[in-house]
Amino acid sequence: MKRTAFMFLLAASFFVIIASSCDKNNNSNPTTLTLYDSLGGTAKVADPANPGQMIEAGRLGIRSVVDSTIFVIAGDDSINHYFDVLLSEVAVNDLSGFQELSKNLTDFFCVATGAKNFTYTGLSMTDAHNPATNPRINEKVNAADFGQFINDLGTGAQQNGLPDYLISRVAAVAETVEGQVVQR
Repeated sequence: MKRTAFMFLLAASFFVIIASSCDKNNNSNPTTLTLYDSLGGTAKVADPANPGQMIEAGRLGIRSVVDSTIFVIAGDDSINHYFDVLLSEVAVNDLSGFQELSKNLTDFFCVATGAKNFTYTGLSMTDAHNPATNPRINEKVNAADFGQFINDLGTGAQQNGLPDYLISRVAAVAETVEGQVVQR
């Protein structure tokens, strides 16, 4: 029940962000918008996961998609075996690994979509997806499973109300690291 309420709050926040980012009175040139701007940009909004704190609307939108995608992957038997460590932690109510993965992926997507106020400090994509350098992943990723991750990312984005043209752009960002992620 707690997870359902949390997901509802994230989804509701994302819809508010999308609606506010589509303001007709916005004088900025749409051709100069970064993907980050299109996902909500730098406007500050209340963070539903951290009461009393503010967050950039773009970061909240990206975090919402990332968290939804993690849940989609957790339920996807074709690729969730890569995350046995994370799933076993969550099963005993240890959310530290989930929170770290969410932060790292959110930072990655913020930077990759044009955010100026964040830095990605996680492992390189090659190291993050190699069990020899990251014991949290069970095996090296193959191309078919990377493709399924892209599908799950699309599902996570759809769950947050992203229009198809933005989902395609987010998927394109993820596809830029395919050569580093796919190692078998």
